[in-house]
Amino acid sequence: MKITIDKSILENILLHLQPFLEKKDTSQITSHILLTTDGRTLSAKATDYEIGLTIQTNSLTVIEPGSVTASGKKLLDIIRILKDEEVEIELVKENLHIRQKRSNFKLPTYKSSEFPAFPTTDQKPKIEINSQLLIESLKKITPATDTNNPKFELNGALIDIKSNQINFVSTDTRRLALVHIDSQNDHELSIIVPKKAIIEIQKLFSNNIEIYYDNTHLIIKSEDSLFFTKLINGKFPDYTRIIPKESSRSINLPKAAIITAIKQITTISNDLKLTFQNDSILFESLSDDNIEAKTAVEIENGFESPFILAINSRYILDFLGQINGAEFTLEANESNQPFVIKEGNFKTIVMPIVI
Repeated sequence: MKITIDKSILENILLHLQPFLEKKDTSQITSHILLTTDGRTLSAKATDYEIGLTIQTNSLTVIEPGSVTASGKKLLDIIRILKDEEVEIELVKENLHIRQKRSNFKLPTYKSSEFPAFPTTDQKPKIEINSQLLIESLKKITPATDTNNPKFELNGALIDIKSNQINFVSTDTRRLALVHIDSQNDHELSIIVPKKAIIEIQKLFSNNIEIYYDNTHLIIKSEDSLFFTKLINGKFPDYTRIIPKESSRSINLPKAAIITAIKQITTISNDLKLTFQNDSILFESLSDDNIEAKTAVEIENGFESPFILAINSRYILDFLGQINGAEFTLEANESNQPFVIKEGNFKTIVMPIVI
């Protein structure tokens, strides 16, 4: 294999492939990327077996087609320090040579035939959903997705496709985030997508994508790339049982004022107590260090008697950081029961702190 390619194009490809490399054990072939060329196209692949990405470009000159692997991290380190000019990449015997004028680097390779195979979209069913809606929905529920939970199914987000709607759901057991989209679908489907994959999907795609699936993989295809992730095998909790069916208290709240009040209290404590009074909301820190912070937001809420909620501020701020409107709604029953914060088709159910 021998090609010439602009340094900036190759660097951009290598940057996108970094999250897909095996980083703990660099003796594995999955710490390498696979570069493959035919007469006019370069295909670059990286995978850690759990997720994978292929990027293609025609912006190069192919002198001799072929395939080669090389350390994804080392190759990026080399390309980064070169000038913004063309770079020559050539496989000579069992080493990859990287040249630019008088600069010459050499990296060891593995056999290209040993690089893991990627799943294909052939004969796989498609998920019909607007790509922008997909990305926005995943972004909203990402903060509530758990990490390193012994129950593996909680380390990902549920995409629950029903005949007339699609629900995106995640939970870390203290809160549950849900985005609801009205959609007419021919097939019903429930899959759990790992959190790492959810994060990468948001980085990689914006529009014009095709989504395929089978029992083990989710595949997203765009004009110049193909992404895959293994799905989490497990049964997601019945989230419909967690959502309160009705509420005895409901109030519309100003987003900006609530964020400001919460951030003032979090200088002292991340846990805080909200006291809803007839004409205001009192914010107080919950701290064992004999340190105190208080502030209030004046708002008519119609509560006939004071109502108290103790909350983890991060859960509220995560929700508010994902909404676009100037207001949101809080719905609650009793102080020790889950309460709901919602805006449009996005809601988060939060377990309060018992005090």
